Amino acid sequence: MKIQNIKIIETVVAIVVYLILRGVTNKIIDKTVATSFMRKTRAKIVKKGIDIIFLIILFTIVLIVWGVDQTELAFFIGSVLTVIGVALFAQWSILSNITFGIILFFNHFVKLDDSVKIMDKEYDIEGRVSDIGLFFVILKTKEDEKVSIPNNVFMQKMIKQQKSE
Repeated sequence: MKIQNIKIIETVVAIVVYLILRGVTNKIIDKTVATSFMRKTRAKIVKKGIDIIFLIILFTIVLIVWGVDQTELAFFIGSVLTVIGVALFAQWSILSNITFGIILFFNHFVKLDDSVKIMDKEYDIEGRVSDIGLFFVILKTKEDEKVSIPNNVFMQKMIKQQKSE
């Protein structure tokens, strides 16, 4: 019973440290964005990535605290990554969406909160970029509708940046 109480305390400490680190990094990101030439909405994507990394680290620490053998944990993580890798290569469009999501983040003129018009032969779409994720770009139209466009499609279309209102 005493060992289990120690494990609970260690788990709570790990979660508290995670929350503190998350808060500190979010403040650092906000401060960096505020003092740099970057737009404030750009911090949203960076925070998502760092949160995912911190959650993976927290999950690993909690598993170790509760006695999961490190070799079993390494085997499990390796197996999960292998299955994900096979699934991504089996579904090539998912892999291309992730790749184009990274390209959109680092090397595209369209940023969060930009108003854009995606010119297509059949149907033009106008809206404000509300989110750029790993798989989709989310546009919010003037009619307050959300339109999700796969990243690989977004990169292949002609895009016109609208003037800010």
